[in-house]
Amino acid sequence: MSKSEQKSSQISLDLCHPQIHANTNLLPQDGTVNYYGKIFDEITANYYLERLLATIAWQHDQAIIFGKTITTKRKVAWYGDQAFEYTYSNTQKYALAWTAELLELKAIIEQKTGESFNSCLLNLYHTGAEGMAWHSDGETDLKKNGAIASLSFGAERKFSFKHKQSKEKVEIFLAHGSLLVMKDVTQTYWLHRLAPTKKVFTARVNLTFRTIVE
Repeated sequence: MSKSEQKSSQISLDLCHPQIHANTNLLPQDGTVNYYGKIFDEITANYYLERLLATIAWQHDQAIIFGKTITTKRKVAWYGDQAFEYTYSNTQKYALAWTAELLELKAIIEQKTGESFNSCLLNLYHTGAEGMAWHSDGETDLKKNGAIASLSFGAERKFSFKHKQSKEKVEIFLAHGSLLVMKDVTQTYWLHRLAPTKKVFTARVNLTFRTIVE
């Protein structure tokens, strides 16, 4: 293990099942992340998971890496107030019109957070074998330093942050029906990922409500 890896592991913070107030900032510096915990009871969370699996226009995601088009096992969907054009991983996507359930969830999230959003990127991870590599949501289409509200349904998965300079880590397990919000300069200074795991065999749906600027 290198010196940098040793440093990272020594200061890693593991928040497995935190009893954390929504106003608590999980990041030690350079950004703000608030975890609201479960904002839906089990029955309601199960209802929304079933509706999202059945009604969202899921498609396999694609990314262009070194000139080659890569198709992921993970599925995605993109919705918004209008047919926003959104570019990431060198691919372009256009937002679909909101579904009834997405509008319901958007209203709930906006009431909880005091923020407003005009779009939502959804990810469907069929099992723990599917994840997301280290990245920041820093696309030019997004409102700079705007809030991103991450709503999770289904399998509980570990979500990790890593500071771009210090390599300090913060890790939290996102529960079924839970809400996490990233804002301020978080995307400038921190990477985040959903690590694959062999311990999860059921699906997870993640919704990230965002603000697109034209």
